[in-house]
Amino acid sequence: MTGLDLFEKTRDKMAEVAAKQNNSESFEQKLWKTADKLRKNIDAAEYKHIVLGLIFLKYISDAFEELHQKLLAGEGDYAGADPEDRDEYSAENVFFVPVEARWTYLQAQAKQPDIGKTVDLAMEAIEQENAKRLKGILPKVYGQQKLDQKALGGLIDLIGSITLGNAEAQAQDVLGRVYEYFLGQFALAEGKKGGSSIHLKVLYAYWWKF
Repeated sequence: MTGLDLFEKTRDKMAEVAAKQNNSESFEQKLWKTADKLRKNIDAAEYKHIVLGLIFLKYISDAFEELHQKLLAGEGDYAGADPEDRDEYSAENVFFVPVEARWTYLQAQAKQPDIGKTVDLAMEAIEQENAKRLKGILPKVYGQQKLDQKALGGLIDLIGSITLGNAEAQAQDVLGRVYEYFLGQFALAEGKKGGSSIHLKVLYAYWWKF
């Protein structure tokens, strides 16, 4: 075997090992890698508010949308129900999400240069609709000038690619797994232990329903 043959064999073997490692990565790891690339020059301590806030927003929007579709269909127990009646959601312990804060709307606006302001307004609207449980909890940090709006749009598209809040995702505790992994990665990036108090409050809001 020539030196060139040995080199190519070694190279192919390394590529095979790398491919296996990549395929064995959990979806939390893959999600984190992509989200971290979009961080750019934002400090980890600030970026966690941005990422975790969006993840929670996607969760409550998913849960809302699943019930919204059932109400629209109006079958069985939902016959004659109004899909925009807030009481329908309160009865099933689901956060009501106004039109301008629903994930489908935000993702449609993701490429706009003022997407940060749009997200901040969405967070405020959700707090107003669910003041008893969410007032003062959700971050409104997306419109700041130093945050790259194109990267923010990419982050919204990324988070939009996973389902977090429907019945199946809740049964698998997808939100809990993502939060736990991301908080751990942010703690490592910050060089300290523990999560931010605002996101612990968000988690309490999430766990409250159980």
